[in-house]
Amino acid sequence: MTASVFTVARPQDEEPGALLSRDTSEGLQELVSRSATAAAELDRETGAALRIPESESEVETFTDDGRMIINMGPQHPSTHGVLRIMLEIEGETVLRSKPVIGYLHTGMEKTAENLTYLQGATNVTRMDYLSPLNNELVFALAVEALLGIEIPERATWIRMLLSELNRISSHVMWLATNGMDLGSSSMMIFGFREREMVISFFEKASGLRMNHNYIRPGGVAADLPDGWEDDVMAIADTIEARIKDYNELLTGQPIFHERVFGVGIIRPEEAIALSATGPILRSTGVPWDLRREMPYLFYDKVDFDVVVGTVGDTYDRYSVRIHEILQSIRIVRQVLERMPSGPYRALDPKVTPPPRARVDESMEALIHHFKLFTEGIRVPPGETYQAIESPRGELGCYMVSDGSAKPYRMHIRGPSFVNLQSLPVMLHGGLLADGVAIISSVDPVMGEVDR
Repeated sequence: MTASVFTVARPQDEEPGALLSRDTSEGLQELVSRSATAAAELDRETGAALRIPESESEVETFTDDGRMIINMGPQHPSTHGVLRIMLEIEGETVLRSKPVIGYLHTGMEKTAENLTYLQGATNVTRMDYLSPLNNELVFALAVEALLGIEIPERATWIRMLLSELNRISSHVMWLATNGMDLGSSSMMIFGFREREMVISFFEKASGLRMNHNYIRPGGVAADLPDGWEDDVMAIADTIEARIKDYNELLTGQPIFHERVFGVGIIRPEEAIALSATGPILRSTGVPWDLRREMPYLFYDKVDFDVVVGTVGDTYDRYSVRIHEILQSIRIVRQVLERMPSGPYRALDPKVTPPPRARVDESMEALIHHFKLFTEGIRVPPGETYQAIESPRGELGCYMVSDGSAKPYRMHIRGPSFVNLQSLPVMLHGGLLADGVAIISSVDPVMGEVDR
């Protein structure tokens, strides 16, 4: 099976705008009053980030030359959570910007060091709350790498199915919020409508609409429910047909073009230098997708295209996500055809609890179940890094074990956190109103940023 590259097409009657030359180096720039800033530092405005003390950032700062520093956020509308953007503007033009985070810190990585490996999935699933199953997957892969176990084929295919459905759910949710940010309340309604279909299936499979704790070390918590094939086929057929509605509502809409064409351009070398991944990197034309470049699960056994853009503007980031929904549907259909029978979790008594029916019948099974969930899994000493392609880019889990039932250290490489570095490059030289469209196109989830 192969994963080819698919380049999204752009309407021919629109010009993408001139590519702006940007320098990703921030240098030693500290934002003080403009009169106290060296001329050499002012020359490095392109791609620079504001660095000013909190005490100076609480109020708007006006300068004699008409430039001022303002805050955007941290309220939810347009900034997609508790994200605060500090902007230096001249008139309506953005000169410099700095994403300010830290309003939602939950300490999930430190919390993970006080939870057993079996409890850990309930913690990480809440980071990217729009893609909880991908969070659970990368955590489970890291634990399994340390344990050195292999999971049954059916469990792997189930994980692939749910990961791709979660990608579809996340992308249609992004379409909903992006549509609202750009003035399309219809797209907001459509996106939530389609996401509801996927979430309803997740509820059938795991018992929860969000934060499922379904993908666990050793496999999945339970087998797929009866009739799951019909449910998944209905999701695939319905959303695939409704992509045409999205294209009619947004893709070919002249007002939408004015808001996204040539807005927030980032070049391939800039995106790579800033470690951007996911749709942001692929929108620049770089075909980097971990499902193809570093295959995990059974992605090397299915056919799909890696979708790339050509310009790296807000339109390309929109178009890449639209086409990735179609590619995920394509993968889901292949999973439907190839789903094998068999166990849905590893039959290893050191990792897997006994069947529920045996717990009611056997004292040994009850003791085994009790000890497994109270003491946890003992993981051999070692360290590992596992990465997957989440809807927002490379989601990685670095884990260190000291031989106990709890991780000695855990660190998550959250794509939303890393991708925020690209905002100053995208915002520079644009209009203040364009900032709303650009921030939305990054698709940040602040639970993953402030984990």
